[in-house]
Amino acid sequence: MNGFAVAVFLQVMHQTVAANGRSDETTVAGTLGENIILPCWNTATNVTPSFTRWMTNGQFTIERNHSIIIPISPSEGHLTILYNQSLYINRINLSDEGTYLCDSLPHNNKTQTSLTLQIVSGPDNSIIDIQPATPLSNGTLFVVRGSTVSFNCSSLSYPSQSLSWGFQGVASSNDSLAVGSGSWLDFRIEDVQPTAQGNYSCRAQNSISQKAAGSSTELLVYYSPERHPECLWNTGKDPSHVQFSCSWFGGYPSPTLFWGEKHQKSGSHGKQVAGQLMESEETDNLVVNLNRSLLFDGQILKCSGHHPTISPGEDKFCSFTLKSPYPEGEPLVTVVEGTNVTLTCTESISLPPALTRWQRTAQQEDVVSSPKYVLSEQGPTFTLTIVNITKQDEGFYFCRSENPLMVRELEIYLTVKATSQYTGAIIGIFLAILIVGSGIVIAKTIYSNRDRICLGNGFEQMGERGDVLSLVEADEEEVFHEAIPRLPPLPLTNGHNTTLVEIHTIPSTHPGIFLWR
Repeated sequence: MNGFAVAVFLQVMHQTVAANGRSDETTVAGTLGENIILPCWNTATNVTPSFTRWMTNGQFTIERNHSIIIPISPSEGHLTILYNQSLYINRINLSDEGTYLCDSLPHNNKTQTSLTLQIVSGPDNSIIDIQPATPLSNGTLFVVRGSTVSFNCSSLSYPSQSLSWGFQGVASSNDSLAVGSGSWLDFRIEDVQPTAQGNYSCRAQNSISQKAAGSSTELLVYYSPERHPECLWNTGKDPSHVQFSCSWFGGYPSPTLFWGEKHQKSGSHGKQVAGQLMESEETDNLVVNLNRSLLFDGQILKCSGHHPTISPGEDKFCSFTLKSPYPEGEPLVTVVEGTNVTLTCTESISLPPALTRWQRTAQQEDVVSSPKYVLSEQGPTFTLTIVNITKQDEGFYFCRSENPLMVRELEIYLTVKATSQYTGAIIGIFLAILIVGSGIVIAKTIYSNRDRICLGNGFEQMGERGDVLSLVEADEEEVFHEAIPRLPPLPLTNGHNTTLVEIHTIPSTHPGIFLWR
């Protein structure tokens, strides 16, 4: 046997013991495609054989005359009888399976022993198939939480095999999921959850040779966060710098977050398009620090989140539009000396919210809360109350609002009036009211006594010229509808004719209408 590169696989599977205590049948297993040597147990003891013959299933197969010394190499043919009468089979195939019996001269007078060669193969080509699953670059598979997952294992083995599925996860060391025989074995998990994440292995074992083989794969269960990303901002001591953060928690694995800005595309009918990318990272929380030079009014900042369980077109995002501060209030305030006054400033549109404070004088000194100055803040409204106003409090006051975009100020000028100035003004107003009121009373008195005034001495001279004054008072519908009769002249008085005066009532809508005759 020296010099022969022979791979031998020999395993005794079954023996039948004869009545005399000697084995008369032995089963050996040979692996398909490998080499094997079948020993000849029927040689006479202490006798050098001169002739050897091998039979397969009762039929002559091969023989050798040992008296002829010819070097024989096992690689020369499929079957070779060696010097010790053993049968060498090169690269076993399925046709080699059967019962082998050797015979040699001189004969062995004892019971002859036959060998049954059982061809075995596998298990080979073990394959694990998990659907639906997505492979990662390292070979790991992942499925989406809530889906139905099918597991299948297949292997090639001759003549038969047993298959089994095993699982090892965080909460379990080694669970048996399914056992069976045949060329494949499958099972299914419905509504898969994160507890199903772990290593899945399939083991195949040849039922004859007991040779076993297996394969395993790691399965991950992915799930995206249930909510949208959340955009926040944080300003520090320096209001010209701002920290924007985007958080998207609750998913596995961590999503990929993108901080960028959106620009208005010309001709897109108001549609926003992606702009410059600022930063991206695979994380649950992405923070970006920006200063005033990178920000402007109306700028739209957007944080987009991508997760392997959703398609790129379904990315979740949050965004906001930056707005500069704009404080509003009354620019001119007048107050009487010795009283209190409250200056009001409202700033509600800035984003990020502006830091608002009060300043005074042309040097814009900060106003600090004190018994003299009372500062308060209620939502977007900021107030400054100045107690016991004096002439020294007169001047400029500033409501200063600053956010990372810019600084804007509301300028308020406070005028302080002395008490004496207001006293003269009050007297002037009183006199004006008195004069106007007196005029109204006089006019009303004259109007209400108009008939007496008109019939007084002022009209006597008119009567002397022979003119007749007729005052008519009648309903509106009868004015001038009837002729006014001329009265006969009265007797002479002082040498002049006198005519009676007829007075007719005229409706109030026509006051002071006089009819002359």
